[in-house]
Amino acid sequence: MLRFFYDRNGLNTVEVARGLLGHYLCHETASGLISGIIVETEAYLSNNDPASHAFKGMTGRNATMFGPAGRAYIYFIYGNYYCFNVVTGLQGSGEAVLIRAVEPLSGIELMLKNRGVKCEIRNLTNGPGKICIAYGIDKRYDGHDLRKKPLYLAENSDHGRLEIKVTPRIGISSARDKLLRFIIKGNNYLSRREPIG
Repeated sequence: MLRFFYDRNGLNTVEVARGLLGHYLCHETASGLISGIIVETEAYLSNNDPASHAFKGMTGRNATMFGPAGRAYIYFIYGNYYCFNVVTGLQGSGEAVLIRAVEPLSGIELMLKNRGVKCEIRNLTNGPGKICIAYGIDKRYDGHDLRKKPLYLAENSDHGRLEIKVTPRIGISSARDKLLRFIIKGNNYLSRREPIG
């Protein structure tokens, strides 16, 4: 279990987005364990954040965002793929952290099979849609408690001190100026090349 997140009750979404870096995202499947290190996240807030799904209030699609912290919020986008988020903030606030990129650790052959493509390892899970395909994550996990198997967050007590860089979020059309994307500086598995500076 990822203690730092639950000890804080997931109240500060920006802190959680930063704090998830370096820890594990794991999925125990019938074919074996899939795991990787979270290397890129984005925070989506409840106030003054038009890029957030919760900006206009609760709907059938985003209801999970307004639930307890530490649950998975899974949504379908572009009619093509799923995205995996961690619900944060006070219950009812509608905040979440999007997991944008993961550095694969175990179950790489299974990830490749799930992706159905031949690609370099660094391109296997370097995007939110790629993560969900590689991990076998879909809508059935929406609302899943991430303290419980088979899909869970795990603490990496050996990740040491990380050099974290903050940038504007990417792949959105509004609120692009907000510095709410967090990356492990110099990591080779980011969804987009690290900005200069």
